[in-house]
Amino acid sequence: MHLTDIPFLQKLIDAPSPTGFEVPAAHVFRERMEGVADTIETNVLGSVHARLLGKRNGPSVLLAGHLDEIGLMVKYIDDAGFISFYPLGGVDAAILPGTRVDVHTASGILRGVMGRKPIHLLDEEDRKKVTPIDKLFIDVGLDGDKAKEKIRLGDPITFAASFEEFGERFAVSRAFDDKLGVYIAARVLEEVKKAGGSAGDVIAAGTVQEEIGLRGGTTSVYSVNPTIAVSCEVGHATDYPGIDKRKHGEGVCGNGPLIARGPNINPIVFDRLVAAAEETGTPYQIDPVHRATGTDANAFQISRGGKAAGLISIPLRYMHTPTEVLCLDDLEAAVTILTAFILHLDENTDLTPGSGI
Repeated sequence: MHLTDIPFLQKLIDAPSPTGFEVPAAHVFRERMEGVADTIETNVLGSVHARLLGKRNGPSVLLAGHLDEIGLMVKYIDDAGFISFYPLGGVDAAILPGTRVDVHTASGILRGVMGRKPIHLLDEEDRKKVTPIDKLFIDVGLDGDKAKEKIRLGDPITFAASFEEFGERFAVSRAFDDKLGVYIAARVLEEVKKAGGSAGDVIAAGTVQEEIGLRGGTTSVYSVNPTIAVSCEVGHATDYPGIDKRKHGEGVCGNGPLIARGPNINPIVFDRLVAAAEETGTPYQIDPVHRATGTDANAFQISRGGKAAGLISIPLRYMHTPTEVLCLDDLEAAVTILTAFILHLDENTDLTPGSGI
């Protein structure tokens, strides 16, 4: 990985972007694409599309990661200054007690602590249960008047955790899901331009509100109207204790990105992604998905009259926690595969199932 790319990834991660509040991360993405893309647009939902114009009449390709991360939202502030909250996206109540959070207000960030009764004060039965979200609260260290003065109802909240490298080529952070997809899309656009461009347009997109229903992906693919649409995502690593591979399949951090195969995926796109990996000598893993993937690829496939959808994912440990873990080598492997995939497309590419690659 180029040394200049770690700061970009970290800048994306550190930009707070809980679902519905993606503007800071969108700004980082647009800033990176300036001088690379021929056009950059932001739609009314907040999704960003950076387009590199093709040289010939080849198939256009949309590469999309979603800018939003899971988070919380201020629901109520009591007279003592303690905050009740809603989840934004799939937040696991079990991981919340004891975590630190950042409340993003109009006047700046307030550090908060996720409070709950200590174990000494819990009834024996309650010790065995996960404390539900409506029984948790956030302590910002302010009395009621000051808390209500600084914080507005609806203010977004993120986990107070950021990017850190550790071990051998591993990294940990909140919000790899799915800032890394935006990172991959941006990097591929840069590499395609560096290679002299492609036959058709390439659009790198940072979509919004994926975590609450694929909303940005649905609207972006409709308006961009590409020939091929590939979701750049995270997938479940199953290489740590307690995961049944017979039930969840095998995904290993460091063994390359997961290339999805199944009814949600165009078979020619799958074959071409695998061919690009093998031609470049890049490690990859096959991810069999027997139904809709739950990613923007699901929306891509059925947009308008149907799109040739693909999905490439980075194996991720501990998804939807403040300590998501990945191998950095898998990110660059995904960039290499997608760049080769795009550069091999031409005017004669046929994506009709059964036509071959």
